[in-house]
This record gives sequence, structure tokens and C-alpha cells, in this order.
Amino acid sequence: MAPISRECDFLVIGGGSGGIACARRASGQWGAKTIAVESNRLGGTCVNVGCVPKKVTWNAAAIAETLHEAAAYGFNFKETAPFDWTTFKHKRDAYVQRLNGIYEKNLKNDNVEYIHGHAHLLSKSEAEIVLGDGTKETVRAKKILLATGGHPNIPPYPGAELGITSDGFFELEKLPKRVALVGAGYIAVEMAGMLHHLGSETHLFIRHPTFLRNFDPMIQEKITSEYGRQGIIIHKNSSQSKLEKLPEGDWKRLHYKDDKGEKTLDVDCLLWAIGRSPEVEDLGLDRAGVGVDKKGHIIADEYQNTTVDGIYSLGDVCGKIELTPVAIAAGRALGNRLFGGPRFKNSKLDYTNIPSVVFAHPEVGSIGMTEPEAKEKFGEDKIKVYKTSFTDMYYLLMDPEERVPTSYKLICQGPDEKVVGLHILGPGSSEILQGFGVALKMGATKSDFDSCVAIHPTSAEELVTLK
Repeated sequence: MAPISRECDFLVIGGGSGGIACARRASGQWGAKTIAVESNRLGGTCVNVGCVPKKVTWNAAAIAETLHEAAAYGFNFKETAPFDWTTFKHKRDAYVQRLNGIYEKNLKNDNVEYIHGHAHLLSKSEAEIVLGDGTKETVRAKKILLATGGHPNIPPYPGAELGITSDGFFELEKLPKRVALVGAGYIAVEMAGMLHHLGSETHLFIRHPTFLRNFDPMIQEKITSEYGRQGIIIHKNSSQSKLEKLPEGDWKRLHYKDDKGEKTLDVDCLLWAIGRSPEVEDLGLDRAGVGVDKKGHIIADEYQNTTVDGIYSLGDVCGKIELTPVAIAAGRALGNRLFGGPRFKNSKLDYTNIPSVVFAHPEVGSIGMTEPEAKEKFGEDKIKVYKTSFTDMYYLLMDPEERVPTSYKLICQGPDEKVVGLHILGPGSSEILQGFGVALKMGATKSDFDSCVAIHPTSAEELVTLK
């Protein structure tokens, strides 16, 4: 073991959104001597291979949609060249690189010592850091945070390594001609929508009749149907058995089975989006006695305490709600509790009623319980559901077969009709949900919604005029 080379109040292992938020709060606001360690690029999944470059790509796909729809409004565009994926990709990379620099600058401004290296625990108060040149340092810390995030899974099929994951998606130097995406979660759905609208022939393989199966049934049914209408080829009730390299360039052959039997599909890109696993390999959890659950996630309670006193954990590595703003909020709350003094002794994140959005085409938003969850908890006779489906005014100048649906659902409980779930699908859902999320956190009732005067003409006004 390397000799103790430095000591600190707080060692943060993981330079993603949650770890950085906690480190900056501990040091910048409360003056704790803090060291942050990251083996990859600062910002974690969100900044480098997640939310940020995804939304930039979604923006490009939304522009492609608008150009297609413009004819209905009298515009006549003649495309002189196809979408330039390579130029777009390099501009997106440059933007992400600027963000990496901003994150490092923010750590410096808040007096957090940043070390680029791989850290693993030696005990409940010590960690060894392997630097880029192979040298090692040992840090002794009064408190340690584990915020190492997660990584995408690859299935154990022959040739599966020929495919890519969401990480590899952002490394693609050219737009695939024909792409297969395997998965039914938000990553597969978002990337399928983006690739389709940017010009790839897009195949989406799912194990069941619908995707986004953790969302309300209304969302599942509407978005699955809409993707099919748009021209995304959905292979329902499917499974894969093998992926093999073809002699022509990047092309591969996927062997799969669905309701119609065993088949093959030749693609120049296959993307696995079958879930993520916690980044705990070589973290030294066993040396410190940190407990994990059956899926390998670090066990942490509502205050982010692990099974070892003085060691804390948050974010995707815990597997609670794997969203960047959740990790950030949990990190700031933990920083306050650990170093902010007595008035923050009970500081923690409230994990209930957290809004989430899928940047599909159209967008999907959800907060609170699904209808089946509400019925199971309260009883079918104790809830009332309000819902509506309509066409956003934007699409009314288009041919009927070109119109994108909008659907909203409000789930209310008890005699005062407290709103316990809100689910929306349609243009602008992400921006709409942020505001209505505040209402649900405050305990809004149906009458509170009704008392708000509608803004006309908007889609969101339907949420305050439901009958």
C-alpha cells in the first residue's frame, strides 16, 4: 500500500453530476476540505454520453421534423444536400468538451481539489488512487462519498460485441443507413426517434407489445402506436440470438425471433439499450464492508447512508431513480447534512413525485403514480381518472395521416380529488411538466387545477379544463 499522501474531510469518488454537486456544496458553501476523483471525463454520463448530447441530437431531429412539416404551412424547401451528421457530431463534441472545462473550473472556484485517476477503497476511511501515469496515492478521509454512476449492459449473445451501446452512439462518425435498436426503455425509444427523423431506416426490437413499460398504459399504447405510424419498424415480442459480421464494411446480420418466426436483418449499426449496471467494479466495496443489493447497487438509505458509517452513496450506482437532477439534488442535500451544521441535520432528498420526461417524438412526461399503481394502493373505487386526447393546433393544417397525437391523463384520489398522477404525451411535454410538477409537489387537487384560468390557445390548457 502506498503511504498516506494526503488527508481531507471529504473524499468524493466519481465526478458525475451528483458527486460534483455534493463536493461543491461541501467545499464551496461549508468549507470542508474536499477531494474529488474521476477516472473519465468530468460530468459523468449526463454531460458526456447522456442528457446533454442526447438533447442536442433531439434538437436536430426536431428541426428535421419541422422541415418536413413546413409544406403544410406553405413553405417549399428543396434539399440540396442530406443532413451532415459528421459536421453536426463534431460541433456536438466541441460543446461537450467546453462543458468538461466548465465543470473543472467550477470545482476550482469552490476550492475542490480535483484528481484525475481511478480510486478504490482500502478501508472505511482510506482509498488508493491510481493516476494516469500509473503512480499511486493514498487518501485518508473523514467521510467518503461513492457516486460512480453506471454503465450500459451488453447481452451474452454470440457476436454481441459487434454492436454498440448508448456510449457508442455518440462516437458514430456517420449516420447509419439501417439501424437496429434493442430495448424498450427511454434510451432505446429516444434514440430510435432521433435516428428515424434524421434519416436512418430504424428498427426497434422489444420483448412485449409495447415499450416504456414503467409508464402509464396510456403512454405505452399511444407512443408505441405513434412510432409505428411515423415509419419506425417495431419488432414486437422479439428476442435475439446472434449477431455476425458481414464482409461488406460495417454491415452485420442480426438473428432474431418474433411472432412470425425466426428471421435475420442486415444492419450497419446495432445499438443495445437493454439496461444499465452500477459502476462498482474494482471499487473496493468488500474491503470497506459496503453492502450491495442483488443487482449490485450500493445499498443506501433515504439519507444516502451506506451500510458503513462515514461512507455515503448516491446517484445511479444506488439504483433508486436514475436521473441526473435526482443525483444533483441528493448530492446538495447530503453536502448540507454532513457539513452544514445542526439546522441541516435532517437534510435529505424527497424521492416522491419526481417528474421525468422521455425525449421521444412526441415528448412524454410523467409524475406520480400510474393508473394501475393508484388502483392498487388506494382501491379502484377511491380514484377518479380524467383524460383527453386531441390534436395540437400546430398539426391542424396537415393531412390527417400526418398529425401527431396529444394525450393527457390526470389521476385523482379521495373525496378532495388530490392529484396523485399526471401523464402527458405531445409537443412541449417537457416544459409543461416542469410547471405542473410543482403543483403536484405542493399537493394540488383537481379543484386547484380547475381554478387556474386557461392560457389559450395552448395544449396545456386542457389540463386545467378536464371534465
